[in-house]
Amino acid sequence: MQRDGIGLSLSGGGYRAMLFHTGVLWRMNELAMLETLDTVSGTSGGAITSGVLAHGWHELGFARGVATRFIDRIVTPIRSLASITIDLAAISKGLLKPFRTIGEELAAALRRELFGTVTMRDLPHRPRFVFNATNLRNGTRWVFTREWMGEDTSGWVADPAARLAVAAAASAAFPPFLSPMVLRLPGQASRIVLTDGGVYDNLSMEPVIDRCATVLVSDGGGRLERPRNVPRDWLRQTVRVMHVVDNRVRQLRVRQLSRSYREGDFAGAYWGIYGDSEDFRVPGALQVPFARTLELAEIPSRLKALPNSTQQRLINWGYAAADAGLRRWIRPTADPPEEFPYPELADD
Repeated sequence: MQRDGIGLSLSGGGYRAMLFHTGVLWRMNELAMLETLDTVSGTSGGAITSGVLAHGWHELGFARGVATRFIDRIVTPIRSLASITIDLAAISKGLLKPFRTIGEELAAALRRELFGTVTMRDLPHRPRFVFNATNLRNGTRWVFTREWMGEDTSGWVADPAARLAVAAAASAAFPPFLSPMVLRLPGQASRIVLTDGGVYDNLSMEPVIDRCATVLVSDGGGRLERPRNVPRDWLRQTVRVMHVVDNRVRQLRVRQLSRSYREGDFAGAYWGIYGDSEDFRVPGALQVPFARTLELAEIPSRLKALPNSTQQRLINWGYAAADAGLRRWIRPTADPPEEFPYPELADD
């Protein structure tokens, strides 16, 4: 298989992952790595982050590889979204309107708050942005890109006119509450019923490992909770089973990735929100108390408003984790950062 270029995978995980990945992009920008990306693949919360990056790409103002308007075009809109709750409103409106799905209401919120009427056709040619959802009819990965929309079984739509908000919402349609997203394709009687891309691949790795020589994976996903009492009613037990399956799939994906790194299938680096900064073993690595990282990692995977301080801590942690991973495996000669993006919270 011929591989080329650098790919970045941004996992799911609601606002928690969205903000963690924002810190990742912040450090990558300082290292002049954003402009070198060939593929950016996102799922759920990661799809929102990559959507903001795609939406603002043409206005980032790169100078010597560094986006001069990164905070204005990326950080500010993401933090603005993270300050409001959009999942509950989407659920209530979707349940009350007979001809609208919850997924469509989620797309409407993302269109209103972030993406406007921008379509997939408006995205840059490079990097290639991939938004991942799951086709509930056949259990395959449904993708949205600038050039194509679809998957092998249901077919492909060239030059899709789908809005960026729809692609991000389909990827973030977390079941059972924010799902499904229903697509009505021109000239086809049947409809495409989609759910969160994390159902198929929460790390959104496939579009990157299939084509890139360097694979960077940012994992803002949560872990399986261990409740004292396992629910026995059908509804809560079904949700619990979904979480168990999701956790197992993500573990297998990480093992697959680690094996590929070891065997030299491709170069790259992995970092996760559940990491411990003391394990970085990189000169000048920014330290985050492990108790604090666990607290941040266990924020529920929702699209629910987060306090400003929590937003800043998540961005700081993503920044530190990416810095350590990149300087250990990709840029070993890079200078360490002088401080966190939000240094006033460095010791908290």
